[in-house]
Amino acid sequence: MIKTTIFKNADNMITGFKMLGHADYAEKGSDIVCAAVSALVINTINSIEHFTSDTFDIREDEDKGLIEFHMVSPVSSYGNLLLSSLALGLQGIAEEYTDKYIEISQKLKH
Repeated sequence: MIKTTIFKNADNMITGFKMLGHADYAEKGSDIVCAAVSALVINTINSIEHFTSDTFDIREDEDKGLIEFHMVSPVSSYGNLLLSSLALGLQGIAEEYTDKYIEISQKLKH
């Protein structure tokens, strides 16, 4: 299961996320849940890097299925839009493939 935590600030803006684990929907290389989540995450990070001046820290461990992303700078309106789009896409995957493969929680980060 992919355990996802969405970090938000006091203004309810997404400031980062952490994902840990693998979906285990199918064999490695055929897992469409993992592929969908990976595509959303990679596209979001690349989009923030290329289309905003926001700065962030990222930590990853492919074997553990870990990716942790935190904004360093204040979140711009474009960064907020991109992170909100990621959250929406992840929620759609969770609804389509049930909580058996991806679990999403939110955490207030000061």
